[in-house]
Amino acid sequence: MRHASPITVSAVDLPRLERLLDALPEFGPVAEALDEELAQARVVAPEEIGAVVTMNSRVRCRETDTGKEYQVVLVYPEDADAEGRISVLAPAGSALLGATLGERLSWPVPGGKEQQVELLALEPVEA
Repeated sequence: MRHASPITVSAVDLPRLERLLDALPEFGPVAEALDEELAQARVVAPEEIGAVVTMNSRVRCRETDTGKEYQVVLVYPEDADAEGRISVLAPAGSALLGATLGERLSWPVPGGKEQQVELLALEPVEA
């Protein structure tokens, strides 16, 4: 998912995300989209980030079609698991990075469909 305007990224997260992308053996569509978003991102100090999803943010989402609510934590690929820790290199993770509280997002899911969610709450989590 491409954001309508440039995303905001923490000055702490940006170098690590760039190293992650540089280390990939090949770029898939998600990595390519993330790379493009980062190239145009507004970079700010962590204390100035505001209500924006950063790495290690816990995000509460609501599916717009079903009303189902759930939480995920945006993490680096090595920290992703089935317990709601989602990789920034997954379609949902890439869409979440830089999103703002209250924003509506969508990302592809298996079966060729799009998952649409609204961001209800977010908080930083210890890495």
